[in-house]
Amino acid sequence: MAKGLCLWVLGAATCFAATSPLVERIDTTAFIQVEAESFKDLTPRQQALAYWLSQASIAIDPIFYDQLSRFGLRQRRVLETVVAQGNGKVDADLYRRISEFTKLFWASKGNHHEQTGLKFLPKFSAAELKQALSACGRADLAPEVDALAASLFDPNFEPNITAKTPEGGKDIIQASSNNFYFGVTLADLKNFQERYRLNSRVVKKNGKLTEEVYRVAAPGLYSRYLKKANEYLEKAREYADPAQSKAIAALIRYYQTGEYADWIGFDIAWVQANEPVDFANGFIETYRDARSAKGTAQSFVSITDQKLSRVMLQIAANAQYFENRAPWDARYKNQAPKPPVAKAVETIVETGDFHVTTIGDNLPNENEIREKYGTKSFFFTGSDRTISDALGSGPLEEFAASPEDIARGKQYQHQAGELLTSMHEVIGHGSGKLSEKLKEQPSYYLKEYFAALEEARADLMALWNVFDPKMKELGLVSSDEVGRAMYDSAARVMLTQLARIPRGTTIEEDHQRDRQLIARYIMDKTGAIVVEKRGAKTYVRVVDYKKMRQGVGMLLAELMRIKAEGDYNAIKSLIDTYGVRFDPALRDEIVARYKTLNLPTYWAGINSDLTAQLDAQGKVVKVEISYPRDFAKQQLAYSAMYP
Repeated sequence: MAKGLCLWVLGAATCFAATSPLVERIDTTAFIQVEAESFKDLTPRQQALAYWLSQASIAIDPIFYDQLSRFGLRQRRVLETVVAQGNGKVDADLYRRISEFTKLFWASKGNHHEQTGLKFLPKFSAAELKQALSACGRADLAPEVDALAASLFDPNFEPNITAKTPEGGKDIIQASSNNFYFGVTLADLKNFQERYRLNSRVVKKNGKLTEEVYRVAAPGLYSRYLKKANEYLEKAREYADPAQSKAIAALIRYYQTGEYADWIGFDIAWVQANEPVDFANGFIETYRDARSAKGTAQSFVSITDQKLSRVMLQIAANAQYFENRAPWDARYKNQAPKPPVAKAVETIVETGDFHVTTIGDNLPNENEIREKYGTKSFFFTGSDRTISDALGSGPLEEFAASPEDIARGKQYQHQAGELLTSMHEVIGHGSGKLSEKLKEQPSYYLKEYFAALEEARADLMALWNVFDPKMKELGLVSSDEVGRAMYDSAARVMLTQLARIPRGTTIEEDHQRDRQLIARYIMDKTGAIVVEKRGAKTYVRVVDYKKMRQGVGMLLAELMRIKAEGDYNAIKSLIDTYGVRFDPALRDEIVARYKTLNLPTYWAGINSDLTAQLDAQGKVVKVEISYPRDFAKQQLAYSAMYP
């Protein structure tokens, strides 16, 4: 019989069985273990490939800390010194407080919350941190604590990673705490031509703007980490099939040179390789940059879950059908899309700006590749399954507007959620065609609003098509109740997501902006969604599903037009009107109601551990997978890669 694990949560002991995916909880953050059962079905060659790709993933993880904050790696070093050396030396209560904060810090790759971007503070002081370091024999780090004091302990110093609605007279770059720019204003960049738009840090030196390029070649920013990643990628090539070996070689070249043409070369090779062991590694998503220009370091290594890929494969096989029936103008319909690669996967490792809360992904982002070569869509079944099981039906029962909505949600919500994710990734991001007048990527024109637009467009494609008769014909929808459950969730989320925004009056995260935009636009334009107050509680209810679908089509057509034409003023008006602001009193109500459920509002993942046995020539003899339940030990091991 397994021994249970007891942890202190919010001042009270909470115990989890050793076999539970829920390993630990600190305040509203839960640490979960996602397993990859498919690993055992891999051949020895594929397991060796997975091992070296995982090492390359871990190698780039430190980059993201630095991208989020110029203080990030220094903060991590100080905190890890105490966690690694202080157990039994530092006062037990102080050690617990520093350890818990450090775990939250690792989970978000810094001291700004991964989802909201808001700064969170330690439950210890600068003096106590110095005291702990002294107990570890590292009093020499006291001056470093002083240098980091504002970044760690002052709530008003750099309070938000990405501020797309800045206050205090600052622009979106000045108000953001990320490290993509230094000494630079938005006005400075107006006429500046970036050669390395995706993978550089722009700084002002002696009054002149300069790009510090992410690459190995000198002078290269993050060269230490990229060189290490390339070493592991070279080893991975030995175990990859020819198509994937070509893709890995292209990525190595890109990390060496930093040139955009080499990134496109990698994209082309990568999207055409479809081995059971797959990966993403690069400077990919631009959500963290208020300009939607700079890519963050992220990586995952996945294994195809053959049994659960059926839904995505069927959607992908019918992509042209759904494209033809999209509600936007024929000018923006892609009449010869390459069928997307679509698969359900389990992840072995997730690092950098990739998190266990990501349930679906569609790559590459570059439109020139998507239209000509297609895309890959991933549905992360391990994350979806683990989080769904941990949440249960509590939020549905608390926030659903009626007993009928609750019953419908319990029976169909999981199926609806899987379908939404699959369609979002396969026929959402993978759809549409740009106007020939656009000479750059849409993000160049739509700037800080592009990411929210693209996420809303993908969600709306799922909402639009769930009621299409083709879904029943394909056996993907058993009843119209699946679509109604999806619509219920799309309306209700404008309330429930407020539980993750504990302060402020604006939404800065793009996925949250997209969801509020959809619900509030449809409510305003069609009346199909209503807000009801019953006593002290607020509910959102769909009163007309047909009208709601009409609203879905209206907004989807307009968002496709905006993307295709690069209409900045139109998307700014839409998102500013419907997607940004909320009533703080309503938020406080939702936070209080969610708190009564005693459930986490955020999930952090603990990666699988792969251990390789090597022969005298460094060749992999055997790879074993394990599922550690000590988050601190794993993170300290990652840091040890760079002593």
